[in-house]
Amino acid sequence: MDCHHDDAFRCRSCTLLEVPRARQLSDKAAHARSLVDSPVWLPTVAGAEAGFRNKAKMAVGGTVDAPTLGILDRGLAGIDLRDCGLHSPGLTTALGGIADWIRDAGLPPYDVATRSGELKHVLLTESPDAELMLRLVMRSTALEARVRSRLPDLLRAVPGLRVVTLNVQPEHKAVLEGEREIVLTPESTMPMRLATGVSLWLGPQSFFQTNTAIAEALYDQARTWVDALPDVRTIWDLYCGVGGFALHLAAPGREVVGVEASAEAIRSATSAQAAGTAFVAADATAWALEQAAVPHLVLVNPPRRGIGTELAGWLEASGVQHVVYSSCNAESLARDLALMPSLRPVEARVLDMFPHTTHYEVLVLLTR
Repeated sequence: MDCHHDDAFRCRSCTLLEVPRARQLSDKAAHARSLVDSPVWLPTVAGAEAGFRNKAKMAVGGTVDAPTLGILDRGLAGIDLRDCGLHSPGLTTALGGIADWIRDAGLPPYDVATRSGELKHVLLTESPDAELMLRLVMRSTALEARVRSRLPDLLRAVPGLRVVTLNVQPEHKAVLEGEREIVLTPESTMPMRLATGVSLWLGPQSFFQTNTAIAEALYDQARTWVDALPDVRTIWDLYCGVGGFALHLAAPGREVVGVEASAEAIRSATSAQAAGTAFVAADATAWALEQAAVPHLVLVNPPRRGIGTELAGWLEASGVQHVVYSSCNAESLARDLALMPSLRPVEARVLDMFPHTTHYEVLVLLTR
């Protein structure tokens, strides 16, 4: 992928951009194999090398008359990255309309150096149906009335917008968003109708993978493995988020419980609830340790730190027959697997969720 921002050293976020894609993929596979001892490694899922991101997280800089959407340089000046090659074409088009609207609405960008201004970030997500969710991260609600009065102009400028919110982040620190979310549109959630046949629902603070095609492959691989196992009637999906894995594993005769600490994510998961599924807002480890019965299969999809010693120890001692582990950090995955020696890898797969970086997803099927 060619990038004029990288060539000009304006943005160096894609640390492997100069490495041929085939080498990126082979290096990621080799790294995963060096950490996870699986007898079978399925072919790496590559996906597109450009135009794959469904989410733009843009710092707002510049001035009222010339706002920038992108990043801040070392001097805290805005660098405009609206044409980033990673973004889907729909995001690129929408960001242009949003930047023009910000200028016309007179929303002053937040100046980190002087701690003045209001608009900090623009967070934009696109669904497979080309619908959009826009979150305007502001320092305060001082300009809420202005944003509301100019909302019709925004909806005309960006026709795909389904959800628009104002997120309040008053603190002067490197935090992307705040806890308070003010929904400005009649709709507060956006459907993600996936090619796998499952629809998820995203609320403003719900997490979804930034690469829709690879997320679909991830869910489909887990479903393929589980469907091939004999007599799996009860499943726990721990760290379930908006229910991606749980809803893909739902099937007649199965009971699937998804557990997630984020109440916002659980609300989204419940909106898409399928027959035989239930969702619980709770800490995954604490919830699992409190249960009297053990399911036939546990799926875990933890953050980069992994599941940790307590949950790994419980899985090892529980007698659960199968575990599907979805990891965005093969090193923490390896540490967790070392704590579960009775659960052995059967098959594994690398999925290149984040091209041009060292990051990737790895999915592993474990059987006792």
